[in-house]
Amino acid sequence: MAEITKKVRLVAPGGKATPAPPLGPILGSAGVNISEFTTQFNEATKDQMGEPVSVVINVFDDRTFHVIYKTTPTTALIKKAAGIKDGSGKNKTKKVGTITMDQAREIAEIKMPDLNAMNIDQAVKIIEGSCKSMGVEIK
Repeated sequence: MAEITKKVRLVAPGGKATPAPPLGPILGSAGVNISEFTTQFNEATKDQMGEPVSVVINVFDDRTFHVIYKTTPTTALIKKAAGIKDGSGKNKTKKVGTITMDQAREIAEIKMPDLNAMNIDQAVKIIEGSCKSMGVEIK
């Protein structure tokens, strides 16, 4: 049985991964076959075209790898819902957007498999915290 020698976490645009930087050097230094990864990743994420997709790549000692696909990062979902480009650098004093509680609940439902929450209400509280740190208000 092969042992995990490295774990690589990265975010790449769904369906648009290329061997060019920044992915190529990261994967190459981990010993991953770059073209095999990009083909596999693009095929698996073609329904999320252009959206950021988080992955965890377990690299084994025989240079094979296993990819675990995560949901879109919380910040990307919040920015999309609020219609903003970036979060606030000064979240306590400068608010950059607002979302509704229904939108926060939708984001929580999407993120539920990746969150450490027992129910949807706890997941919504996690999303509220992310919004607060980004300078996004929930109405």
